[in-house]
Amino acid sequence: MGDNAAVKNHHHHHQVFDVSADVAPAGSKCFDDDGRLKRTGTVWTASAHIITAVIGSGVLSLAWATAQLGWIAGPTVLFLFSFVTYYTSTLLAACYRSGDSTTGKRNYTYMDAVQSNLGGMKVKICGWIQYLNLFGVAIGYTIASSISMMAVKRSNCFHASGGKDPCKISSTPYMLAFGAAEILFSQIPDFDQISWLSIVAAVMSFTYSSIGLGLGIAKVAGSGKFKGSLTGISIGTVTETQKVWRSFQALGDIAFAYSYSLILVEIQDTLKSPPSESKTMKKATLISVSVTTLFYMLCGCFGYAAFGDLAPGNLLTGFGFYNPFWVLDIANVAIVVHLVGAYQVYCQPLFAFVEKTAAEWFPDSEFIKKEYRIPTPIPGFSHFRLNLFRLVWRTLFVILTTVISMLMPFFNGVVGILGAFGFWPLTVYFPVEMYIAQKKIPKWSTRWISLQILSAACLVISIAAATGSFAGLVEDLKSYKPFKSSY
Repeated sequence: MGDNAAVKNHHHHHQVFDVSADVAPAGSKCFDDDGRLKRTGTVWTASAHIITAVIGSGVLSLAWATAQLGWIAGPTVLFLFSFVTYYTSTLLAACYRSGDSTTGKRNYTYMDAVQSNLGGMKVKICGWIQYLNLFGVAIGYTIASSISMMAVKRSNCFHASGGKDPCKISSTPYMLAFGAAEILFSQIPDFDQISWLSIVAAVMSFTYSSIGLGLGIAKVAGSGKFKGSLTGISIGTVTETQKVWRSFQALGDIAFAYSYSLILVEIQDTLKSPPSESKTMKKATLISVSVTTLFYMLCGCFGYAAFGDLAPGNLLTGFGFYNPFWVLDIANVAIVVHLVGAYQVYCQPLFAFVEKTAAEWFPDSEFIKKEYRIPTPIPGFSHFRLNLFRLVWRTLFVILTTVISMLMPFFNGVVGILGAFGFWPLTVYFPVEMYIAQKKIPKWSTRWISLQILSAACLVISIAAATGSFAGLVEDLKSYKPFKSSY
């Protein structure tokens, strides 16, 4: 370490205490070193947040993805993705504080971290990718929830007619209903007021993932045989080119199921210290990635074992299980409730960003700035803060995502493209670059080269997944008329 480092450290301590002296006495009981209220998060709360965020609708396409890859490649790819995600998350966790890992300046968001470690044009690029991804997720969630609402309707109609009526229904009214609900929820001004939503969403996602898993296990146990093959869906069921594209699309679906780097820094910002936040975060990442991977392996593998080559794109709506139909209904209702909440969790940062930018561009505009207080009868909310710009812009945003969803209602294709598009830059490239900058790793050293190889390999996978998903969308579009999708 040498004396130099000690001097630097000493210097850092001074800086920190000088800064916090204005806000709160150093080591004060109610404030942290940056003058914000004491953070109280622990390994367990952080793991819970991550698991909530990660085990979402991505889990539904895993049986399909496993079916494209087969018994050898499927679980291997799942495992590789979990390893890469874990590793790059530990790199990202080290970038929460700039400089010294216990006393350095905190970065509150992913973009702050990019700003203080890389700066310049890269921040803008990161922002664009992040917000485009969030926009895409909003579309993906609208599609998924309408599919689930339709599944409930169909399963009841099937049951009523004893399986005689094919029950064709259009997805449009369901997307409109979801959009209407989101317009309402989007008016909640800030993120702080929706922690209850997050808890409800978490319970829901465990409910439907477990039901999917349980039904898969039950089906395998009932028939007493594992379906599927070592190499995945057979040539003949699909053509050779289709097989290649579908395998690539499966990579995108799996990448989507693991994408949570977007929110890692924000979760880390809730942790208390000592021990240093990055240590706690590494533990939390290990716990949550392990739990998630175990769960994903089970869902993907049992779904594949139950259906073989015919594994549906969305495990709970692909109609492999007709009975017990009410269990499926519970699962699909849980998906809808979860997605209503998850849509907000993903869109709120985007809303905040646009509103902040608008306020900077038009500092004198009444339309953007003025807030009206409207009394409400709801206990706990004595009044509602109405802002015209917020009302108009958020409503237009929800309308836009809903219309796009109606135009291209393909859950798998959209999920694959999103996963491919967000995985490399946000999960691999930026964490690796920031870590190199932060730890000042010399160019061409072994560590530097191995990090670059990791990054390059993931880029290749992302490109493959993107092309595969794109080919999948093109395939879907061949047999399709806009606004007419029915299942």
